[in-house]
Amino acid sequence: MNRLKERYDNEIKNSLLEKFEYTSVMQVPKVEKIVVNIGVGDAVNNAKLLEESVAELEQITGQKPVVTKARKAIAGFKLREGVPIGTKVTLRGEKMYDFLDKLVSVSLPRVRDFRGVSADSFDGRGNYTLGIKEQLIFPEINFDKVNKTRGMDIVIVTSAKTDEEARELLTQLGMPFKK
Repeated sequence: MNRLKERYDNEIKNSLLEKFEYTSVMQVPKVEKIVVNIGVGDAVNNAKLLEESVAELEQITGQKPVVTKARKAIAGFKLREGVPIGTKVTLRGEKMYDFLDKLVSVSLPRVRDFRGVSADSFDGRGNYTLGIKEQLIFPEINFDKVNKTRGMDIVIVTSAKTDEEARELLTQLGMPFKK
């Protein structure tokens, strides 16, 4: 069993139960899923870039990504409807906790001049979005084999009703928010 999941079950659940005075243990917020998304705008001209980002995302998350396609045509970007323009992975369960643990304890501290992640990136319903500028912070990515640095969006979906509850949950899971 994952150490982060174990810590959630043994410590964090009880501490959130006390802090927010829930009447039932089922009201305690939990992380439901994590969606990792890489937008590859250059894939319109070069399909090989999309294949590379699929391979990198699979290395990082340990799960095969889905290729996302353009929903509508945008002439200014030379984009037609149905053209592949990105990749995404939805992590749940064991893989989700493994990824979150790795993100918090290994990858984020490797960011240059890292002072913490923004505490303002909540959506009002208890979900947190984090943008990463380059995939090189993940230990699985070999620096020598990277042709192009790509950013990614990481969305952490929780069952929390408010941002305050979600912030407390993520803080206790080890998310390094800016002071």
